[in-house]
Amino acid sequence: MTETTMATEKQADKHGLLTAPIPDVLRRLTIPMIFGMVAILMFNLVDTFFISLLGTEALAAVSFTFPVTFALNCITMGVSVGLSTRIGRLLGSGDPQSAARFATHGLLLAMILMLIAASLGLLSIEPLFTLIGASPELLPTIKDYMQIWYLAIPLLVIPMAGNSAIRATGDAQAPAKIMMLAGVINGVLDPLLIFGYGPFPELGVQGAAISSGISWAFALSRSLYILIRREQLLAWPQLRWLRQDWHQIMQVGTPAALSNALNPLSGALLMSLLAAQGTASVAAYGAAMRIESILVIVMMALGSALMPFMAQNLGAAKPDRAFQALFTAMRFAILFQLLVFIMMVPLSWPLSSLFSQDAEVQQQLWHYLIVVPVSYGMQAVCMLLISALNALHQSLHALVWNLLRLFAFLLPAAWIGSLLGGTEGLFIGIAIANLLSGIGAYLYALRLRRTLTGPAIEPGQ
Repeated sequence: MTETTMATEKQADKHGLLTAPIPDVLRRLTIPMIFGMVAILMFNLVDTFFISLLGTEALAAVSFTFPVTFALNCITMGVSVGLSTRIGRLLGSGDPQSAARFATHGLLLAMILMLIAASLGLLSIEPLFTLIGASPELLPTIKDYMQIWYLAIPLLVIPMAGNSAIRATGDAQAPAKIMMLAGVINGVLDPLLIFGYGPFPELGVQGAAISSGISWAFALSRSLYILIRREQLLAWPQLRWLRQDWHQIMQVGTPAALSNALNPLSGALLMSLLAAQGTASVAAYGAAMRIESILVIVMMALGSALMPFMAQNLGAAKPDRAFQALFTAMRFAILFQLLVFIMMVPLSWPLSSLFSQDAEVQQQLWHYLIVVPVSYGMQAVCMLLISALNALHQSLHALVWNLLRLFAFLLPAAWIGSLLGGTEGLFIGIAIANLLSGIGAYLYALRLRRTLTGPAIEPGQ
């Protein structure tokens, strides 16, 4: 490699994804994402807390909206994956002009899809939520909340998809800061607009939706500023490329959106298995999910960091470096989650007592916390493989792996475990399923590396 070529690569590789030591880059990408994910988690918890102060009816009404709001967010999450992996490839191949065109067309697609979905949602609030099972008494409150939410949700499209485009450049700090500040704005506005403190009107659940919309508007303005002024990743749409770019985004984005939607579906089926074991089992599992969301957040952030890293290196025809990062991340995941498990052994009973005063719930939650966390490392291996497959533009394979993880391993093992050992057996089944799917994912990743690190991958492909 000539000195001129090396200088050009260094200038294009301003965040070091193509040249810096792999562990350093992954750490630099992962840590800000952890804070960003915590901000999103706190965003939802703050909303739930203040709405719960309005009473059980308000909390129940907003709880009915979660499947619908998640389904619409899956649209943007799918587009974001397609956008991030493609932009990463183009930047890695040294084609920032095409990356800017692609980012523009991707954000336009995400906005159009969300406007269509939100419009249909506005027209079908009562029949849709009646179908889900909401009682007539809750429908007025649901309507108050969802009318505002549907009008505001397009404001979230640019921050979600735009932040994915920013992360594709290798910058994880700016998106994290945007989401953290948006969370602070939402947390400040929630009590003011829900309960009407000072000069603010008392708007109830509508106030929660308006607070979210205002915070999303702030996030939108910051994301656009970074995309346009700093990263120069937005340009005027080019109609002759529009159809082709949308097709490429949807090739990756559609399977990714479906893959995201599988998680709540499998969770609902798992909950039905637990319901047969009794109310205490459902309560214990619900509390365990809240704790688990914290215990695996580092691995979720690492998976998000791995995708732009691999995409850029694949675009730069460096598949060896891309796969080196994948296996570095997998080894770290296993060791880190083993440490989490060791930490949970002495903490499991105090946490169980903190989350419930019921002796049966405490016992079952304790059992979950000393059994399932031992398998989190292998669960993370499967999650990292799915991120890698998306970076490779093999999103159908990523969807298949998520299907296998949830419906070939997790649910059957949980069902067999519940037959043999009740709730405790079901939890053991979850752990065994995570271990088996992780082993399978690791072996598949080894095979994938042997297949793809032979012939060079063409830049930008």
